[in-house]
Amino acid sequence: MGRVKKKPDGPAEGCKLFFEQLLGHVKGELAGESFKLSDWQWKDIIQPLFGTLRADGTRQYRTCYIEIPRKMGKSTLAAGIALYLLFADQEPGAEVVSAAADREQASIVFDMAKIMIENSPILSQRCTVYRKWIETKTGGVYKAISADAYTKHGMNLSGIIFDEVHCQPNRELWDTLQTSTGARRQPLTFAITTAGYDRESLCYELHKYAKGVKEGTIVDPAFLPVIYAAGDDDDWTQEETWKKANPGYGVSVQADYFRQQVLEAKASPGKEMAFRRLHLCQWTEGVSRWINLEKWDACLADPWPDLAGQPCWGALDLSSTTDLTSLSLSWPVEQFIFCKTWSWAPRGAMKERERRNRVRIDTWAHQGNIEITAGDVVDYDAVVSKLFELSKIYQIKEIAIDRWNASHIAQVIQAQGLPVVAFGQGFASMSPACKDFEALVLSERFKHDGSPVFRWAVGNVSIQTDAAGNIKPSKERSLEKIDPAVAAIMATARARVQSVTDQGSIYEKSGLFIL
Repeated sequence: MGRVKKKPDGPAEGCKLFFEQLLGHVKGELAGESFKLSDWQWKDIIQPLFGTLRADGTRQYRTCYIEIPRKMGKSTLAAGIALYLLFADQEPGAEVVSAAADREQASIVFDMAKIMIENSPILSQRCTVYRKWIETKTGGVYKAISADAYTKHGMNLSGIIFDEVHCQPNRELWDTLQTSTGARRQPLTFAITTAGYDRESLCYELHKYAKGVKEGTIVDPAFLPVIYAAGDDDDWTQEETWKKANPGYGVSVQADYFRQQVLEAKASPGKEMAFRRLHLCQWTEGVSRWINLEKWDACLADPWPDLAGQPCWGALDLSSTTDLTSLSLSWPVEQFIFCKTWSWAPRGAMKERERRNRVRIDTWAHQGNIEITAGDVVDYDAVVSKLFELSKIYQIKEIAIDRWNASHIAQVIQAQGLPVVAFGQGFASMSPACKDFEALVLSERFKHDGSPVFRWAVGNVSIQTDAAGNIKPSKERSLEKIDPAVAAIMATARARVQSVTDQGSIYEKSGLFIL
């Protein structure tokens, strides 16, 4: 860059000098001061990232994935990285972007970078700053982009700043941007995020990959994993844990802030999950998740028993248009309930569902965990066909069904000789069913076959409570689709009505009735 105070000793030292001599902080108590890298920023990120070289002198690492709690200055660091890639990376026609789940989030890092340039006499002379992009005198460009992956083909990126990866609804933007770097000499993707909760997300996939590289179970010399997080067994209320997860503890965030946050989190399960996820970088369950997925995983039946010819009770949760339609069967076997689900989604709406629901339905379809029907809505004929195929294998006693919008399919099922039971979705019917379902899972007397679709749905369920303490699943409040879980709750309830009759059914006056 010229006009530096000393000659850098290698590219890592050059990057450090770029930060400390040309950049400054733009927010908080340090605003206006030069950017002095913290020890952890230098030792864990800058030094290995820019100082580890291949035999040809280019950077070894092409992806740097950083999981770090909030208030550690990750956006400021990312802004500095973006400017280094733009001005000092010796990349002809550098093309750098800030990406995120939406343009507003992507603009956070970009706007910081703009202010850094405006506050730097040297950098401001070497570029023109526009509202939405920065262009250097040598033809380099840096801009914040929208999240529409289909508009990003044709880019020739040398640098990608990917902010808050855990918010990404799917992997389309990530994949599109990654494939745009193929023609560059030493492209770099710098991904920063806090932890999330969606185990089916791109971010969790990267999290697992990063842990594998750190632990040596995955060999990828081009991937630099940097994870600051509390351990799963650490006490989230203790200062020792706060320090462990936050490398800037006592500098960028103070102990008093943590104490207040913990005090509030102790009184609210939702706040506890948010605190642990955002400030300790622990991958939690959903903010309002009903069933703990560790408990769910403990209910896996492996191997799955042969239940052919055994009596079971079924339930259907029907979709209106583009939702999942799910069928569940529950077998009472001694003190256990064994339960399986089957689900259908319409092909015409599959891409839209993936965009909104953060899951790759086509992957599950290839694995045989979900069936795709033709058209824009679920083909109920395929559902009925599967139901009667199963009735030839298992002794299906009845099918429970939501009364709403179900009269036609109920008539078709009854015409084939299977009894149909209407199952209301209000508190009267669902509360005893949900409470018993939860108790079965917690006691590990509920058994499932490990279906990823079933697990995903159970993890999505948020519970609605009335003034009397009754509960029911809320499709409106739940994080994603819950249809397989709802079908399982209904089927299990009907199975339990029969299996506990001699003891006095918990479902007396529950609102179940025969059509």
